[in-house]
Amino acid sequence: MSERWFEDYPVGTTGEYGPLTVAEDDVVDFGRRFDPQPFHVDAEAAAASPFGGLIASGWHTCALMMRLLATEYLSPVSSLGSPGVDELRWLAPVRPGDELTLRTTVTEARVSRSKPNRGLLRTRIQLVDGAGTVVLSMVAMNLVRTRPTG
Repeated sequence: MSERWFEDYPVGTTGEYGPLTVAEDDVVDFGRRFDPQPFHVDAEAAAASPFGGLIASGWHTCALMMRLLATEYLSPVSSLGSPGVDELRWLAPVRPGDELTLRTTVTEARVSRSKPNRGLLRTRIQLVDGAGTVVLSMVAMNLVRTRPTG
């Protein structure tokens, strides 16, 4: 991970990060722990579902996206968390064995008026599988420190 500050995310900047491979054991484990619907936890039941096989929970897909966002897009020297996300959509199922890539586009970057040592970064995010299908889209907001002076 590179050291990046608010100034390193100008509006219009795009990037691709990953890929990350989805493991079947992780799909089932996450499903059992957090979203125990049959198509997330039982291969036989999933085969008979409208999905025709195991799929990751949408929340698991979000967690996979967050892993790429936190380790490859944001920087530990400047990331200050997030006030939330908008427009979260799960557009296609994520299956065991899929390779997911994070695509980012900075759509807004503004320095805080009350705390000028940080800014708000708004990023259009897509998570894309190996076939090029967008499986998740959302708009993330992140608080990011400005580059220290002096």
